[in-house]
Amino acid sequence: MFRRKGDELELLLVHPGGPFFARKDEGAWTIPKGEVAPDEDLLTRAQVEFQEELGIQPHGNWMELGSIKQKGGKTVQAWAFEGDLPDSFKLKSNTFEMEWPPHSGKLKHFPEIDRAEFFAEEVARRKINPAQTAFVDRLRAALGR
Repeated sequence: MFRRKGDELELLLVHPGGPFFARKDEGAWTIPKGEVAPDEDLLTRAQVEFQEELGIQPHGNWMELGSIKQKGGKTVQAWAFEGDLPDSFKLKSNTFEMEWPPHSGKLKHFPEIDRAEFFAEEVARRKINPAQTAFVDRLRAALGR
């Protein structure tokens, strides 16, 4: 999701939840994303993941931004749409379960996403997973900026 504030472009990024990302900031934020099943429509999955991670139904004109490969080998396909979070927005992310602390035998639940924020483009470029900056470049090109 992106929005325009005057001449400025702002991008919605999410911060992964859980203990591994608790103290990570620059380079740790991402676009909302998730796993896709074989033969599943990628755009439909992207829309479902957006809703699951943020708790709101996305809508708008979707622009395909192609795919990138992240450092760990994961391929990410992305779309963009213009929109804004409602004034009443409260993050309602899915959760995951993991053993924490490690080797303790205790299972704890953590949110998949613990924060969602709009960032001005130059800030978003520092916050986003480095491989995903290509999506920012492609969005700019698609918007003719």
